[in-house]
Amino acid sequence: MSAMKTVIVTGASSGLGFAIAKAYLKRGYNVVGNARTMERLQEAAAKLGNPARFLPVAGDIAKPATAKALFASAVEKFGKVDILINNAGIFIAKPIAQYTEDDVNAIVGTNLMGFFYPAQAAAEHMAANKSGHIVNITAAIGLQANAKVPATLPVLIKGGLNQVTRSLALELASSNVKVNAVAPGIIQTPLHASDPGTQNFLKTLSPSGTTGSEQDIVDAVLYLTDSSFTTGAVLPVDGGMATGTW
Repeated sequence: MSAMKTVIVTGASSGLGFAIAKAYLKRGYNVVGNARTMERLQEAAAKLGNPARFLPVAGDIAKPATAKALFASAVEKFGKVDILINNAGIFIAKPIAQYTEDDVNAIVGTNLMGFFYPAQAAAEHMAANKSGHIVNITAAIGLQANAKVPATLPVLIKGGLNQVTRSLALELASSNVKVNAVAPGIIQTPLHASDPGTQNFLKTLSPSGTTGSEQDIVDAVLYLTDSSFTTGAVLPVDGGMATGTW
C-alpha cells in the first residue's frame, strides 16, 4: 500500500485521459487507469513509464462491474482512492434525424453509465473516508448549444452531467467530498482531424478564434482537485464558447 494519493482516470489510454494520468504521475501520485482493452492500457503504460504507480484495469466503463473492479483494485494495491476523474466519453455530432440506435447506445453507455457507476462507487468509498474529489469531464456545448454543431445526444448527456455535478456536490458536501466538472470547448486531441479546413472551422466555434490544448484541461483538473473550498463548479475551458452567441 502507498501513503501517496491515488487517482482513478477513466479513458486513460489516450487524449485527455492520458494527459491527466501523466500529470498526476508527474506529481508522484498513484494512478489507476481504465480503458476498454488491456492492450491499449499497456501501450499507454509504456509511454507513461511509471510501472510501480500506474495500475491498468481494463473493461467497459458502462458496466457496473468495471467500476467495482477499478475501486477494488485501487484499494487492494494502494489503500484508498482520493480522486476520481470521469473522463471517458465519445462525441458524435449530427442532425437528430441521422442518429442511429448504435449511436444512442454508445453515447448513453460511455457518457452516461460511464459516469454513473464510477461516481456511485466513488461516493460510497469517499463518503466513508470523509474526503475525496470527483471531477467530471463534460463539454462546453452542454452549457451553450451551437447551431454550427448539431449534437443533440452529446448536449443531452453532457448537459445533464453539468447539472448532476451540482446535485452530487450538494449530496456529498457533508461528507467532505468535492464534486466539480471541467467543460472543454474544442481541444486539440487525436479526436480531431488535422486537415487545414477542419482546423479553420474548429477555430470558428469560439469567440476567441482559437482552440485549446490538453494542458489547458489538465491545469483545470489539477486546480479543482487541489482546492479545498470549491465544489459544485462547472468550469468552462473553451475560449469563451459557452458565454453566448457572437
